[in-house]
Amino acid sequence: MNLLTPYTLRGVTLPNRIVVSPMCQYCATDGFADDWHLVHLGSRAVGGAGLVFVEATAVTPEGRITPGDMGLWDDAHTEPLARIARFVSRMGSVPAIQLAHAGRKASCLPPFKGGARITDPAQGGWTPIAPSPIPFVETDPPPAELDEAGITRIVDAWVAAARRAIEAGFRIIEIHNAHGYLLHEFLSPLSNRRTDQYGGSLENRMRLSLRVASAVRRVLPDSMPLFVRISATDWAEGGWDLDQSIELAKCLKQIGVDLMDCSSGALIRTAKIPFGRGFQVPFAAAIREKAGIPTGAVGMITEPNEANEIVTSGKADLVFLAREMLREPYWALKAEAALGAEPHWQIQYGYAAKIFPPKS
Repeated sequence: MNLLTPYTLRGVTLPNRIVVSPMCQYCATDGFADDWHLVHLGSRAVGGAGLVFVEATAVTPEGRITPGDMGLWDDAHTEPLARIARFVSRMGSVPAIQLAHAGRKASCLPPFKGGARITDPAQGGWTPIAPSPIPFVETDPPPAELDEAGITRIVDAWVAAARRAIEAGFRIIEIHNAHGYLLHEFLSPLSNRRTDQYGGSLENRMRLSLRVASAVRRVLPDSMPLFVRISATDWAEGGWDLDQSIELAKCLKQIGVDLMDCSSGALIRTAKIPFGRGFQVPFAAAIREKAGIPTGAVGMITEPNEANEIVTSGKADLVFLAREMLREPYWALKAEAALGAEPHWQIQYGYAAKIFPPKS
């Protein structure tokens, strides 16, 4: 077993363990995927990745991080995404989608415009929602606290988006439960100060995550895998941590989640995160071992041999790449060559690659 070995979950077999991580592009209009998204994601499928994720896709309009986020809250969003799923499949990769709600981190400018909160509706802003009225940036207006009816609407929106994702032809769905967005906000005591059944104890703070995952699992075919991305720790005292993540993973496994995608951080701005090569891999390894569930490793993984070692050592089952895939859309083909395999170039490129190999 190595990075290039096929991997089967339920009724889906990935041709290798290389995953294009969900990466927001912040260029959709009214939630619609366009030609940029087709070319961006399609090129990574051409480049040989086994699993290609569409970026965080909002289940409601107010669940967008920015006005440029992709969405799946309307039936009209389905066909542009189906076009992407069809092309990714045609290239031999498995198309997947991450469904998300930004919670209190919604209604912002894209990062390349500074990322500040948009507070004026005339400028395209809206009021974010959250478990508690605690803003991400202390000087911003507080988000609106979700009531029970609002929580039910959110769960229903996730289910509706999952149904549309199935219709669009995606073969794996991931629930975004990380990076300080809505579900993560409910998990962490730093952002959840509720006193009802969704706050306080670990059981209560996990309640919405489990409710969403269970509701989505019920509408998926038995053959369709369900992933959950988590921030394994807030990197902050008194916050969400690895031990709680392991307990969450055990509960998610019981309701039919197939893999934990293990990231970290992004709940609070003051967290001290020890960034470095493979710094999040130990989270995937610990959750895989202690919760008995497959995991994906992500975070500053750039080299084929490094990614291969994560799989061969049993630290994770899949390796998710983000920024490195932006830098090198053909990373998977280069990994095949680096690991001694024949690169699986698409026929349109392959004949030329073989006839005119790169100079040594």
